[in-house]
Amino acid sequence: IIVESPAKVKTISKFLGNDFTVKASVGHIRDLPSSTLGVDEADNFAPQYEIIPGKEKVVAGLEAAAAKADTVYLAPDPDREGEAICFHLAELLDGDRGKTVFRVLFHEITRNAVREAFEHPTSIDRNKVDAQQARRILDRLVGYKVSPLLWQKVRKGLSAGRVQTVAVRMIVEREREIRAFVPEEYWEFRARL
Repeated sequence: IIVESPAKVKTISKFLGNDFTVKASVGHIRDLPSSTLGVDEADNFAPQYEIIPGKEKVVAGLEAAAAKADTVYLAPDPDREGEAICFHLAELLDGDRGKTVFRVLFHEITRNAVREAFEHPTSIDRNKVDAQQARRILDRLVGYKVSPLLWQKVRKGLSAGRVQTVAVRMIVEREREIRAFVPEEYWEFRARL
């Protein structure tokens, strides 16, 4: 069983007993490289993931534990980030080894909720994975392309994001409309006859 947080390892181990080995991924294990764009714009914006620097020991430990198991249960948090962690874990731990990999979802860390989740394992939700990947790729494309422009034109150290960049553009466009407005005098007459 692989959870996201090391704090959950002991609790879940206690709930499930000695039949399971519980490990933690300690958050994400792969990301886009920090030194390059990491997105192939020519190939439908395909992401180019690598193991996060400093996570090599964690990944090696997870691979060693998974090699001893017939089944791997992925139990990171039940959100799109957790789903992305599952996706990356499944790719690294299963590969061509033919492991059975399940996604386990629980919304509370109680004995009953955890046991219930393991009685009804599911698969990784590709829609959530795709949503997380799209957000991450957009962050990278906007950040890598707009932030250097800010450094040149405004001030070094500023960063641009996928949300604030669009919001600033909307504000600028509205301000341009306001400045371009030419007031015209008009009169409105009402008569009661």
